[in-house]
Amino acid sequence: MQANKLEIILEDDGIIFLSYGGMLSQSLIVGMTDALEKESQINEMSMKVTNNLLTIFIELSQNMMNYSKYSALHKKGFDSKDLIIVGYDKNENYYYIFSRNILNVQDKEKIIPWIDQVLPLNKDELKILYRELRKSGKGKHDKGAGIGFVEIARRCDKIEYYFTKIDENIHSFSFKAIIRNT
Repeated sequence: MQANKLEIILEDDGIIFLSYGGMLSQSLIVGMTDALEKESQINEMSMKVTNNLLTIFIELSQNMMNYSKYSALHKKGFDSKDLIIVGYDKNENYYYIFSRNILNVQDKEKIIPWIDQVLPLNKDELKILYRELRKSGKGKHDKGAGIGFVEIARRCDKIEYYFTKIDENIHSFSFKAIIRNT
């Protein structure tokens, strides 16, 4: 392992509070959430930033846990892992939650409209949409309410995402939520 490369990244870019690659479970998410809460106290983060960071982390972690196709690929010898990183970019003065997981093309096609729907909305419009979806149950499915991206967008300042095609049926989904340190 080349830890010096990680040290260079940390010195140049900022602090990584948490980094995990692999399969997620509910108990692991709870443990990582506890660790993030402690890090937020140590680093004297505001309550608002802490709450937003934790909520987004939980949403993205649960999405990864529920939808990742990593295990199916791993059995075929594919060695890419699901990944979640929570950090602080000292140069740009923002916190971020970055996630990457493996999806099938059907899940990709479900995700794109949700994200594209929330990206152009301002905070007031997101609040209205969130309330409408909660009240109507629209987008409800067996693993959640389907409005996680709306919740994430409400709590962050910027969303970046992209898909990388692995094969005809499988894509890597990278997502970054940015929370300004205000």
